[in-house]
Amino acid sequence: MARRGTRRQPIAKSRDELAAMREAGKVVAGCLDMLAGLLVPGVTTAELDGRAEEYIRDHRATPSFKGLYGYPATICCAPNDVVVHGIPDAQTVLREGDILGIDIGARMDGMHADMARTLEVGPVSERARRLIDKTRGALEAGIAQAVEGNRVLDISRAIQAAVEGAGYSVTRELTGHGIGRRFHEPPSIPNFVEPGQFPDDYAVRLRRGMALAIEPMVAEGDYRLVRDPDRWTYRTADGKLSAHFEHTVEVTRAAPRVLTLPGRPEPKAADEGSGAAGNGDHAS
Repeated sequence: MARRGTRRQPIAKSRDELAAMREAGKVVAGCLDMLAGLLVPGVTTAELDGRAEEYIRDHRATPSFKGLYGYPATICCAPNDVVVHGIPDAQTVLREGDILGIDIGARMDGMHADMARTLEVGPVSERARRLIDKTRGALEAGIAQAVEGNRVLDISRAIQAAVEGAGYSVTRELTGHGIGRRFHEPPSIPNFVEPGQFPDDYAVRLRRGMALAIEPMVAEGDYRLVRDPDRWTYRTADGKLSAHFEHTVEVTRAAPRVLTLPGRPEPKAADEGSGAAGNGDHAS
């Protein structure tokens, strides 16, 4: 889930906190894989939301989005021209040729993970497929810069170069973010470089143990957005397609470590009868 900028200081994570985030990341990645298998013409976004909440809770996690700033659902659904934060409902019926961005977060042992992917509903147009591929590539370019010693500016510049080099636009109103015990933590991670807009965030030096939600939001046409009357849903002002990809990433000395990858979540200590406590279950 994207956010606006912040000027608070970044928070490094402990080894145990990062391990908990990795377990939460396995849940969101597995949930997205499950939802991808349900994307057939005729399914509603409300049905996807219900299945997502069931999956997350069945895996001993809590949906991060539900109730966050008043958001009413477990996932954000972004069909076609919707960029981010679309609220699932029974009226939005997917059709063959649609593309759908799904953004999802989960919390385990008090730590959050955040992930998004744009998926195809049946066969899609070549222009839609190219947009999806180039947005995924922009995410990969940004992640590659998430190493100790770099700055947030390096991530922003890499994403913008990948997006604009492909002939698309980077949306300006929302950004990636730090993540951990709180869902939205500093720094903000813009997907573009604009002098004067995010000077404190661009200047942040990346350190080991930082966890970042890197998430390019890409418009096929103009980068300007409009917001629906629900005050959540952002869509392209010109009605053209948009795509969104996101991973939660740990900053390391060498290659960045993606925390939102599929895998079987490890059992909690309490499940094995040890009585050991986790890191606590803190509200976001």
